[in-house]
Amino acid sequence: MTRAFLIVMDSVGCGGAPDAADFGDEGANTLAHIAQACAAGRADAGRSGPLRMPVLDGLGLGAAIRLASGAETPGLAATPTGLWGAATEVSRGKDTPTGHWELAGVPVPWEWTTFPDTDPAFPPDLLAEMARAAGTEGTLCNTHASGTEVIERFGAEHLRTGWPICYTSVDSVLQIAAHEEAFGLDRLLDVCETLAPRLHAMKVGRVIARPFLGSEATGFARTQNRRDFAIAPPAPTLCDRVQAAGRRVHAIGKIKDIFSGRGIDTVAKGSDAALMEALIAAGQVAEEGSLTFANFVEFDSLYGHRRDVAGYARALEWFDAQLPRFLATLRPGDLAIFTADHGNDPTWHGTEHTRERVPVVGYGVGVHEVGIVGFRDVGATIGAHLGVEMFDMGKAMLP
Repeated sequence: MTRAFLIVMDSVGCGGAPDAADFGDEGANTLAHIAQACAAGRADAGRSGPLRMPVLDGLGLGAAIRLASGAETPGLAATPTGLWGAATEVSRGKDTPTGHWELAGVPVPWEWTTFPDTDPAFPPDLLAEMARAAGTEGTLCNTHASGTEVIERFGAEHLRTGWPICYTSVDSVLQIAAHEEAFGLDRLLDVCETLAPRLHAMKVGRVIARPFLGSEATGFARTQNRRDFAIAPPAPTLCDRVQAAGRRVHAIGKIKDIFSGRGIDTVAKGSDAALMEALIAAGQVAEEGSLTFANFVEFDSLYGHRRDVAGYARALEWFDAQLPRFLATLRPGDLAIFTADHGNDPTWHGTEHTRERVPVVGYGVGVHEVGIVGFRDVGATIGAHLGVEMFDMGKAMLP
């Protein structure tokens, strides 16, 4: 019996989605455009030169990008030594739950409900219910917005009034921001939990608590205590299958939230730096037959949405530089797959996710080109490796 590690680099897409034009994203390519910007000297803040990711590129990252989209990948030109390919999504969405559920074997069978890009965005009765849940006379914002921008715009007014800040995006989501101390973290979580059943019944994927700290004088910043109240997957996922087989499932990052707590045994949360330490610890101590499922979100939350190319490149290089420590913990027979859930091209217009294929690179099975596969094939591969029945939930990519 061996172990499996499924590691999602949130938003690290590689272009080439055949239906990208349907989402207004034809030509978006997160990894290729970052690599090209680095090589052209347009991403030298805090770093310099071509994009350096020798570990993942050595497994097949650059080759996966070129396979997915045909794009040039300066700095990522290694001959693959691992499992490598790219995955195409079939679900109609480019958000976190959609990508993760399909990676875990369950495409989304419905159309998500999204809120219109208008001001106001939310219906009055929903805002009234939010105010009642918060014990306030009203709410703030009520439009499509960037999370970092709304706390800058409304943070001071929030402190004066006590009213929660509500906003959305092109994703199927309601986000509520509130000051972690003045409003209270537990109170914010209670508001989100109270509203979640109504939103889920509407097929809105997530209600997200977005706590922040700071003042008008010092500025405001979001904290690590975000929590997603996500709709439950419509069928048993990889996590459920592994757990039902009597194995342990260890969630790192926001995995528990994404899967509404189902099929999860242990949870580690924190910054990406803390999550890397948790992943390395899992490599050292995780049980035989277990699944460790990790999400590293800061590529997306700190750099993709903010269209920070240099910051995204720094994060990619930092992540890659940590991987030798993790790979050193793996035992003979272990399988580690690195992939993503969608794109968020920091060179693209707007501030939203981008519809892209995602790279699939793996360690533990030798050199193995898998070609263009489906998201579900990632979960099927993990299941096959662990000897867990996935019930026609994709095709295993094992040699």
